[in-house]
Amino acid sequence: MAREDEDRILRVWTPVILRVSVTTSAVILVIGLIIIGMYGPQRFVERFHELQAPGVSFPQERWTELFGQGLRGQPRAVLMVGLLVLTLVPIGRVAFAFVFFLKERDTYFIFLTATVLTLLILGVVLGRVG
Repeated sequence: MAREDEDRILRVWTPVILRVSVTTSAVILVIGLIIIGMYGPQRFVERFHELQAPGVSFPQERWTELFGQGLRGQPRAVLMVGLLVLTLVPIGRVAFAFVFFLKERDTYFIFLTATVLTLLILGVVLGRVG
C-alpha cells in the first residue's frame, strides 16, 4: 500500500470512528433519558436517597448483566451502557492508531500508543473493580 493511501486511510477513518462511537453513545444516552422520563423521576430520587444512607452498598453488576438489563429497557442500565460506549471512544481511537503504527513498523510510536492503550484499558478495569 502506498504511503499516500495509508495517510488517507488515517485521515478518513479516524474521524469516522470517533463520530460513529460518539453518536452511538449519544443515541443510547438519549434513549436512556427518554426511558427515565417514561418511568418517572421519583424512582431515581428514591434510589438516590437509598444510596445516601450510611453503610449501604450495592453490588456491581457484570457487564453482561448490564447489557441484558439495558436490552430489557431498564433505564439505569441503558445509561450505563451509553457511558461505557463513550468511555470506549478514546480506547478505540488509540487502538486504531496502534494498528496503524504496527503496519508502519514505527517502533517509537508503537511503544507510545501501546503504553497509552494499556493505561486506558487499565483505567477502565480498575474503575470497574474499585
